[in-house]
Amino acid sequence: MDYEFEKQFLDKNAKYAKSANKIDLKHYENYNVKRGLRNSDGTGVLVGLTEIGDVHGYIVDEKEKVPVEGSLKYRGIDLLDLCSGFLKEKRFGFEETVYLLLFGKLPDKDNLSNFKQIMSSYRDLPSEYKEISMKAPSRNIMNKLARSVLFAYSYDRNPEGRTLKTILRQCIELVAKFPVMIAYGYQAKIHNFDNQSLVIHRPDENMGTAENFLRLIRPDGAFSEVEAEILDLALVVHAEHGGGNNSSFTTHVVMSSDTDIYSAIAAAIGSLKGLKHGGANIRVIEMMEDISRNVSNWTDEKEIEEYLARIIRKQAFDRTGLVYGMGHAVYTKSDPRAEIFKKKVEELVSEKGYEREFELYKNVEKITPQVFADVKKSDKVISANVDFYSGFVYKILGIPTDLYTPMFAMARIAGWSAHALEEIASGGRIIRPAYKSVAKRKPYIPLDER
Repeated sequence: MDYEFEKQFLDKNAKYAKSANKIDLKHYENYNVKRGLRNSDGTGVLVGLTEIGDVHGYIVDEKEKVPVEGSLKYRGIDLLDLCSGFLKEKRFGFEETVYLLLFGKLPDKDNLSNFKQIMSSYRDLPSEYKEISMKAPSRNIMNKLARSVLFAYSYDRNPEGRTLKTILRQCIELVAKFPVMIAYGYQAKIHNFDNQSLVIHRPDENMGTAENFLRLIRPDGAFSEVEAEILDLALVVHAEHGGGNNSSFTTHVVMSSDTDIYSAIAAAIGSLKGLKHGGANIRVIEMMEDISRNVSNWTDEKEIEEYLARIIRKQAFDRTGLVYGMGHAVYTKSDPRAEIFKKKVEELVSEKGYEREFELYKNVEKITPQVFADVKKSDKVISANVDFYSGFVYKILGIPTDLYTPMFAMARIAGWSAHALEEIASGGRIIRPAYKSVAKRKPYIPLDER
């Protein structure tokens, strides 16, 4: 098709598409529609029950939302206790966390060993799969990951199986294969679009998820024990976050239609790919780089305050008015995941030479809540969320930004899998909320009279 013809058509008709799809905000109030499934006080509309993840950031007292320190529980176990448990024993925790989320309990030594063995046997990809995957690269690794998941359907011995046992097997396979899919997608991207050498390693059956991933994304396959420990911790921290987050809810919605697991997980990846969901940690890095360029003295709180005010007023950075990494739909006073990452940053900065940049991060974290309150005339309590420090940790480790959101998916596939199983076991009905039509009636006009 002629490009100019296409451009003229779109230029002429785009305004009609915009006006035809813009709903007057008054209708939402008139029909008491909870936009974004949020109540007027910002709390989420209750649409389901789960035993997998418990996200706690406020209490409701006499119908009033009261901010509290945040907590996150996996199958009833506090995330902080889970992390401190395997860190004290100086071992990796992601595989244990996956088992906990899928089976509802912590594994004993034998079960954990057997589970790791099964994951290791599932990890590698068929040679034909790798060949075809390399021939169809994408500039966006999340796009490539979604296609890889759908492609895996073709290699499943029973892709349309609907029993819980079959879906459980498929989920474990996907959790095991995600690091390889992501790493190969990244290698194909940098080879085809960034003119870098193509280096493909096979996964090591003696390594866990975090170690294998670092090995697969680096040409020499080298990584330190500290790097693997931090990545493993990041995977645990991102593995699950309740049923109401956009991608996990997507998993519930799609699985409720009685489709295959590959379609549901591909849809969840599409959700996480969005900048309002999984892509936020990249925006934090970009925002902080913008602040560092425009604030001359990184220790001058007044200068930082003035620039943050400009960001919130949509006068600086990307002019969205958002301070990325600050505030959350549920957490108010604190996000426990952010606290975990902040501690890791404190351990890393002196070793890696990022002390000055870390001070800027801490100042932005400290100053933003008051600037937000002053500019917005709001009493909403906000704090740093997991995205605020996670990207900084990855930056210190030298992990490319192309991989930030895919690494989120590499962790969250554990939670998505658990929610898929929960929907199969407990759902039963297709999720089908109501939409009210507010369109005005119009007569049909014959073509010659338009």
